[in-house]
Amino acid sequence: MEVAHGKRRLLIDCGLFQGSRSLEGLNHRAFAFRPSEIDAVIVTHAHMDHCGLLPKLVASGYAGKVWCTAPTRDLLAFMLPDAGRIQENDTARRNRRQDRAGEEPFEPIFTEHDGTQAARHACAVPLETWFEPVPGIRARLWNAGHILGSASVELVVGGQRLLFSGDLGPEHKAFHPDPAAPSGFDHIVCESTYGDQTRKQYTIRQRRTLLQGEIREAIAAGGNLVIPVFALERTQELLLDIASLINAGRLPRVPVYIDSPLAGRATEVFGRHADALEDMGKGRIFDHPAFHYVETSTDSIALNAASGAIILAASGMCEGGRIRHHLWHNLARADSTILFVGFQAAGTLGRTILDGAKRVRMSGRTIVVQARIRQIESYTGHADRDGLIGWIEDRHPITGSLFLTHGEARTIELLGAELAARGAARAVMSPAIGDCYHLARAGAATLIDGTHDEANEAIGLDWRNMCAGLLANLKEELKALPTNAARSAALRGMMDALARPAD
Repeated sequence: MEVAHGKRRLLIDCGLFQGSRSLEGLNHRAFAFRPSEIDAVIVTHAHMDHCGLLPKLVASGYAGKVWCTAPTRDLLAFMLPDAGRIQENDTARRNRRQDRAGEEPFEPIFTEHDGTQAARHACAVPLETWFEPVPGIRARLWNAGHILGSASVELVVGGQRLLFSGDLGPEHKAFHPDPAAPSGFDHIVCESTYGDQTRKQYTIRQRRTLLQGEIREAIAAGGNLVIPVFALERTQELLLDIASLINAGRLPRVPVYIDSPLAGRATEVFGRHADALEDMGKGRIFDHPAFHYVETSTDSIALNAASGAIILAASGMCEGGRIRHHLWHNLARADSTILFVGFQAAGTLGRTILDGAKRVRMSGRTIVVQARIRQIESYTGHADRDGLIGWIEDRHPITGSLFLTHGEARTIELLGAELAARGAARAVMSPAIGDCYHLARAGAATLIDGTHDEANEAIGLDWRNMCAGLLANLKEELKALPTNAARSAALRGMMDALARPAD
């Protein structure tokens, strides 16, 4: 999000689009601004949807500082190069696929080198301390309670007070205190990821009891327990809980494989900042004897022969990384379990599996889903509807506009209606990608450039998702038709539809 004041331009976050292939394709587009004309960047936290395009920004000409908290700076030092390495490896893998033979090769969005260069721009500032990222704009960072180092951003610009929530954590979040920020703003931009859900508030003990039950059932089935994880925060929360359960004698010492070099590096940063973390308790946590950090791809492949193991692998939405390798070898096993512990965006493989798909397409091939598919909703890095409303009301008065972002359309619509009915701000708005607003003091924001960016059409499911679902299930659905004539008619109908020009 760009903030302009006179000739000064400040960027808050610079993240990757994550979701369907169409949405991810937006990452290849040129920026809507000239990176060389941005004076400063403030990053709320180290998740890729908030910082993942920093390497591209720097490679495209940005030369200023990237302001953030000290833990975020430490995380960016290896997360951005790792993201570049993943870009290069995933691009090479996609280009090698047989079903893409003869097609134009993909290019990585950025490289490992670009990530290393971008991380060098990071500059740490303490929470609740004023700094001036560019002349004429004052800023403070406030604990957002989302992940290690996460922050909300307060700005004073041209006499106006602005607040950008970043991602907000829930109550009872492991490691971190509840989100905090001052009150009384002209305009606020707030996330809305779970703005349509009121979730049960689990204590850490209750959450561990749920996890204990899932692990015991998975082990009893005889196969593996595969958990798609986000390398940062969710992995460390699970390790904290598993270690605590084993130490308390509530779980046997089953082997736990953390198959993500990035998660291993992130865990090292957690250890570096352990003195500032809550809930660590006593005993060995991140270096527990049951934990095995998998570094090489050879060691990862060796897990193909495993049974009765817990495998934590990234990415959390199953769109890339080593988790796809483990899904390939466990989805078709009736004795294995896939346990989802994080948000699955529309259009991702994780969401497809979680929604009950009987077959999925991976790397151009169909896999029958026979594994047990389970979900624990007690792990979340985001505040729910009540948490968001409570955080917003604690910021009152909001004399101008409240912008709701970072959520699916229906979620934003429902949360926005509730907040408008409560009189949360003079105006409650849901900006689209590319929208530009004039912010007035103590007055509603005015839309000055609604670009109707075609990028908005890429949000959610796309034709690739539909195609993958069709191909995965086509043969079985044709077999279910009563006669060969009916099957031939169905195929002819599809071929005729594809042959006709679009209206």
